[in-house]
Amino acid sequence: MKYAFVFPGQGSQFVGMGKELADNFQSAKDVFEEVNQALGQNLYKVMTEGPDADLTLTTNAQPALMAVSMAVVRILENDFGIKLQDKAAYVAGHSLGEYSAACTAGVFSLADTAKLLRIRGDAMQKAVPVGVGGMAAVLGLSFNDVGALVEACNGNDYYCVAANDNSEGQVVLSGHIQAIEKAVEIAAEFGAKRCLKLPVSAPFHSPLMQPAAETMAHAFMEIEAHDANIPIVANVLAEPETTKQEIIKNLISQVTGTVRWRETMTYFKENGVTDLVELGAGKVLSGMAKRSLKEVNSISIYSIAEIEELAKNL
Repeated sequence: MKYAFVFPGQGSQFVGMGKELADNFQSAKDVFEEVNQALGQNLYKVMTEGPDADLTLTTNAQPALMAVSMAVVRILENDFGIKLQDKAAYVAGHSLGEYSAACTAGVFSLADTAKLLRIRGDAMQKAVPVGVGGMAAVLGLSFNDVGALVEACNGNDYYCVAANDNSEGQVVLSGHIQAIEKAVEIAAEFGAKRCLKLPVSAPFHSPLMQPAAETMAHAFMEIEAHDANIPIVANVLAEPETTKQEIIKNLISQVTGTVRWRETMTYFKENGVTDLVELGAGKVLSGMAKRSLKEVNSISIYSIAEIEELAKNL
């Protein structure tokens, strides 16, 4: 059996996440306390009590989702004696989830990962004034076929790009709101089944995020990094990397670059992965994998029962 462990991105958060883990495992409680300290904020309270609007804010959602993923990792390691570096052929994460993957692979400490995601969330929010940018999901078109739609939506002073190549027939566009609204309007003419605007406050993974990429480049200079002890399949490459310099370079590129998730899944399949395990909140990535990697066993692990079952099988 060959395992790949993957970590969710924004949108998987929900009020109440992490509570069951903290109530039952000291190692999870320790993760949440360390993240609180690193950020100088009671983020755990926002995660478990809300309100939903506060948790959904990019600045909170990003470190919160990482914290829950890392709580699951620490429970597996500390309470069940399972070291992921002994079990994982690869790790990967969707957008912010790539930071969870890097933390799991020992590239950054937990506290530094939380700080980096807070900086990233703030920088992405500030990069583009609210109302200027947006994102939309296009369903029923392949990544290659979306190109014609993108071209038709771009004007002289506004544009959108394919930001997330999630799975066959699910591509997310990102860019100026004029281009996004036009895409919603005309996508059907290009063969899309549906095109819907996403409830996000900024055009993530588009060139409009360049100011945030520059902020992250500075932020990485301030923290200690190590080579990865598990190969990280990077969003922008859909190929594995272990050297800290390249991992940091990929994380900076990822702010403005396309999340090549469909190709990441293809990489897993072509390199003999038999089991894909999503660690953390939600079931988005395992759901996508079930559709695109039918021959790979895909599961999501969050609850105590799921953690126990995984530990037994590992």
